[in-house]
Amino acid sequence: MEKSLVDLENGTTCSSWNYSGQRLAAGSADGFLSIFDARDSASSSFTRSSKSRVHDTGIVKVVWIPPEYGDAVACVCADGTLSLWEEVVEDAQPLQWKLCKSFKSNSSQVLDVQFGVSLSGLKMVAAYSDGHIRVYELLDPLELKNWQLQIRNNLIPPRHAFLPLSLLYDFRFVLMATCIKLLETTNASLCLFFMRCPFEVWEFDQAHQRWLPVAELALPGNKGDQVYSVAWAPNIGRPYEVIAVATHKAIALWHLGLIPDTDGRLSVEQVALLSGHAGEMWQMEWDMSGMTLATSGSDGKVRLWQSNLNGVWHEQAALEPTT
Repeated sequence: MEKSLVDLENGTTCSSWNYSGQRLAAGSADGFLSIFDARDSASSSFTRSSKSRVHDTGIVKVVWIPPEYGDAVACVCADGTLSLWEEVVEDAQPLQWKLCKSFKSNSSQVLDVQFGVSLSGLKMVAAYSDGHIRVYELLDPLELKNWQLQIRNNLIPPRHAFLPLSLLYDFRFVLMATCIKLLETTNASLCLFFMRCPFEVWEFDQAHQRWLPVAELALPGNKGDQVYSVAWAPNIGRPYEVIAVATHKAIALWHLGLIPDTDGRLSVEQVALLSGHAGEMWQMEWDMSGMTLATSGSDGKVRLWQSNLNGVWHEQAALEPTT
């Protein structure tokens, strides 16, 4: 029997679960940030524990900061501003959310933000509308207001500068997608997600301090297709990465090799083409194992996809609201 976990108000534009899945942050079109908590540790129902006005314009994305740095979120707003908010206790006052840091640019807007943890500490990557990627490093793990700009690269050709939608950061990959991967390696690479195929993977060349394209995810006949969403699967011991790319045609699943050839390129293979949603694809999310893909679309349904032992992908379930 289906059971409602949480009720979100009309005007909710984005939401994000924290690392443990015990808290939900939701942003709204009127600039309010709401936090939902479980009634108790054994409960599967969530109620709103706080509601704070964080900006005058709507919130378009909410991202939780890694849990070892406290209960904090990053908010990207419709006017392109980025702000960090932390839950704090002051004297005998109840828990409240306070502004830690605001990032503003006079020349461009923040489109997306993600976090990664390295041996040196917490890093934050922001994608800007002018095509720049900026990497910030937290200087003090106890002070979320102290950030230093570490890398600033113009990675996107001028004609595409307004197209990137979202990103992923770790020490192998920065991906214009909707999830985050953490790998313990000293290399970095970049995967660009444009509004249209091809979808490109870029890698950072340490020797020359520059970014180079290393792979392209698009079949010859699909170049120019509208891209709606991208999701990079968690990797638990695979010798390749799995990336889902949703276009107006279907959801393509790609394998990306991790060993470069003599030209420095990574191998790619389209292993599945999933269809089922009637209309536009909205969002995709992988489970923690990288074995189940959840997708949502304008048809109002959430579909779950899995592969069998032979590697053949199929629809496992389709969920839709009862009211």
